Amino acid sequence: MLRVEEVYKSFDGFMAVNRASLHVGRGQIVAVIGPNGAGKTTLFNLITGQLTPDRGRIFFEEQDITRLPPFAICRRGIARSFQIANVFPRLTAFTNVQVSVLSQQNKSGKLFRPATNMAIKETYDILEHVGLSDKAQHLAGSLSHGDQRILEIAIALGNKPNLLILDEPTAGMSPEETKRTMDLIKGLAQVRNLTILFCEHDMDIVFDVAQSIMVMHHGSTLIQGTPQEVRENKEVQEAYLGGEDA
Repeated sequence: MLRVEEVYKSFDGFMAVNRASLHVGRGQIVAVIGPNGAGKTTLFNLITGQLTPDRGRIFFEEQDITRLPPFAICRRGIARSFQIANVFPRLTAFTNVQVSVLSQQNKSGKLFRPATNMAIKETYDILEHVGLSDKAQHLAGSLSHGDQRILEIAIALGNKPNLLILDEPTAGMSPEETKRTMDLIKGLAQVRNLTILFCEHDMDIVFDVAQSIMVMHHGSTLIQGTPQEVRENKEVQEAYLGGEDA
């Protein structure tokens, strides 16, 4: 579904992504791991069009999306969440998701039609699926940190993506919120047949959930393989997991 071929990205001479490659098969849950500053978020920004690679190519469903703008990539079926919750804090949880649904339906630009009664069922269905239907009329800014992160996933689902990219989806969560979020992500992959690409610092989560893991180090792809292959790789043990004993 997604193929990243030897992409590079530098900022004022600093090589943030250095010949990184990645492949994501349809229906897979794939994790990207690496130390802070390894280039994970920059890689996600390149895939979703927030940044343009200096070199290399990115293909989604065999179509070259390397230089497409973010809205065009979103239209093709890629949605994402960010490291910091990215919601409209003064709108209700319902309206946050409704805006996304209307955008996907190409109705967000119809300025002379009231949106209040549009996409009601679709919006409630998404909120129900992620467990936020009881908080539909709460202002997004009043929700807990964990609920805001889940609301961001709900907003992404409003775009009806085929590939969902999650940048540290459990960052700052309590253990209970983390379990709830990861159960939701696994459920989305199964029930909605979503392909999921995520980065995460919690190795227990990564090795429990991911079917394939790509390890980044100094902006480069160190290895991509099964969790067992990654665990046993000497370079990964030295560069990221703290040596063989770890």
